[in-house]
Amino acid sequence: MLSKKYIFCLLLWPALIGCTHKEKSDNTTINTSEAKGGRFYGGVLRLNETEYIKSLYPPSITDAFSFRVASQIYEGLFKFDQVNLSLKKSLIEDYSVDSSGTEYIFKLKKNVFFHDDPCFPGGKGRELTAEDIKYCFTQLCIRNINNQGFVVFKGLLKGADHYHTASINGTAPSFDIEGLEVKDKYTIKIVLVKPSSIFLYDLARPFTLIYPKEANEKYGLDMRIKAVGTGPFTLGNVDEDISIILKKNLNYHGIDLFGNKLPLLDAVDIKYIKEKKTELFEFKKGNLDMVYRLPAEHVAEILEASKNGGKNEYSSYELQQTPEMATQFYTFNNKGKVFSNKNLRKAISFAIDRQKIFDLVLNREGFAPGYKGIIPPAFKEYPVDSVDGYPYNLDSARAYLSKAGYPEGKGFPPVTLELNSDGERNSNVAIEVVRQLKENLNINIEMKIMPFSQLIENIITGKAEFYRIGWMADFPNPENFLSLFYGKDVPDSPDEKSFPNFSRYKNPAYDELYEKALSAKTAKEATPFFFQAEKLLIKDAPVIILWYDMGFRLLQSNVKNFPNNAIQYRDYSEVYLEKTSTLNEK
Repeated sequence: MLSKKYIFCLLLWPALIGCTHKEKSDNTTINTSEAKGGRFYGGVLRLNETEYIKSLYPPSITDAFSFRVASQIYEGLFKFDQVNLSLKKSLIEDYSVDSSGTEYIFKLKKNVFFHDDPCFPGGKGRELTAEDIKYCFTQLCIRNINNQGFVVFKGLLKGADHYHTASINGTAPSFDIEGLEVKDKYTIKIVLVKPSSIFLYDLARPFTLIYPKEANEKYGLDMRIKAVGTGPFTLGNVDEDISIILKKNLNYHGIDLFGNKLPLLDAVDIKYIKEKKTELFEFKKGNLDMVYRLPAEHVAEILEASKNGGKNEYSSYELQQTPEMATQFYTFNNKGKVFSNKNLRKAISFAIDRQKIFDLVLNREGFAPGYKGIIPPAFKEYPVDSVDGYPYNLDSARAYLSKAGYPEGKGFPPVTLELNSDGERNSNVAIEVVRQLKENLNINIEMKIMPFSQLIENIITGKAEFYRIGWMADFPNPENFLSLFYGKDVPDSPDEKSFPNFSRYKNPAYDELYEKALSAKTAKEATPFFFQAEKLLIKDAPVIILWYDMGFRLLQSNVKNFPNNAIQYRDYSEVYLEKTSTLNEK
C-alpha cells in the first residue's frame, strides 16, 4: 500500500504558445497548453509498477522494470518505434556498413547534451561526442561484477575478448579495443569479427545506453540510482521502493513530426504498489493514468466493457491489448544437485495442466497456455506452431519420474520454488503448480516469495535450484530468448555468476546452431538455425513453459499517443494528456 505522497513543483516550459485551459476539481489543478498538431504540453503521467527497479546503471540492467525507467533517462544509438518496433535512429544522424557486414560507421547527432548534473564542472551538462560511445562500449568489455552486458560484444567486437581477458579485477587495460575507433568528434567506427544478424538491435538494448564518464567516476556504484543521460527526462526524486519522479529535460534534442519540442509532459510519476487490486482501485479513483496487467478476477468484466455496446464501470477507459513477446516459465538449475536429471525435468513438465492454470488461475489473462517452445506466438515470422512442447500427460510424467529414480515420488528431496509475487499473479500460479505436482507425482515443493532484486541475485549466483522467471524481449528477435541457453557463457564454477544463461544449460549442438544463426547477415537467414536450436532445447526440458502473455493495459481517456506493443517498449517523450494534472499532496 502506498504510504506517502509528494508535492512536486512543475516548471512549465516558458516558450509554450497557444491556448491554456485551467479548472479546479477535487483539489486537482488541470492545466494544459496547446501544441502543434492537436497535441498538448504539460502535466504528469502517473504510472505504477509492481516491482521496484534493480539498477539504472546500463551495464547492470537485466530486468524490464529498470529498463522502462532507464530508457527515459538514457538513450542509445538506436531506439524502437512504439507502434511497430522497427529500429529508429536516436543518437545518430546516419550510419553505413560495408559489403562484408563487419565495418560500421556511425555519425552522431550534433548539439545533444547530457543532463545538467554536479558531475560536470559548474553542474552544466556537456555535449555528447564519439568519445562517449567509445567509453561506454569499452566499459561493457571490462570484467566487472556489475557488468552483465559483455554478452553484447563477446566474440563479436574486434578485440573485445582480448580486452575482457586482460581486465583483471575490473581494471581497464592500458590498450584500446581494436574494433572501436573514434574518427572525429561526431564519428565512430565499429569493426566486428563477423557479420551479425542482431547487431543493430543490440545498439537499442539497455546495455548499450550511453552515459558520461564523469558520472561513472563521480558516483561509481551509486549509479544504480544516480542516472545521467541525454534522454527526454531527468531523474528527480527517488524514494526507494515507493516512488520515482522523472522530470522534463528542458534541453532535450528531440522534436516530434509537428515540430513540437519534446517531451510534451512535465513529469512522469512512477509509484510502486505491489498489490494489483490496490493499483486498480487507485486507477479508478483517478490517481493513476494506466494499469498494466489486470487483476485476474476483473479481466472478464473489463473485456466485456470493451465490446460494442458493453456498459459497466470500465466503459469509459481505453483498453489496449496485444500479444506480447513474453514467455512465463519456471527454470531448473540444470547443473544443480537435483535438476541435472533430465528425466526429472521432463516428468515435471508433463505433469502440469497449463490449460487449467490459464483458465482458472489467470482467468485467461494471457495469450495462450505454454504448450509450445520458449519463443512466444507474437513472433509472426517464426514457425512457433512447429515446435512440440509438453502436453499434460500423466502417463508420461509418471514414467519419466520412475526413470529419474523417484517412482511414485519416493525419495524425492526437499526442493524450494523461489519467486516474486508480481501483484499475486505469480504466487497464485505457484500455489496451483505445487498442488498439481503433489497430486499428480506425489512430490512436495515448498514456496518462497521474495523481492524481485533478491530473486535475480539468487538466480544469477546459482543459489536458486528451482525458480520462477518470465522473459520479455528487449528487442523483437527470437535470439532474445535463445541467448538464455547459450552454454559457452556458463562458468565452470557453480558459485560464479551466470548471465544470461540463468539455467546453466549446456548442449554443444545447440550452441553450434545458435552461433550459425548469429553469424547470418539477416534475420530471415538466421531463423532456420534458431528453429533447430529451439527444438533441441525443448527436448532437453531445461525450463517449464507455463504460458505466453497478452499485454492488457487500461488507460484513462485523456492519455494520448501511448501505443501498446509486444515488448512493452515505452517512450514517454511523445505521450501527452488532453487534460493534465499537477501532483498534489493528499
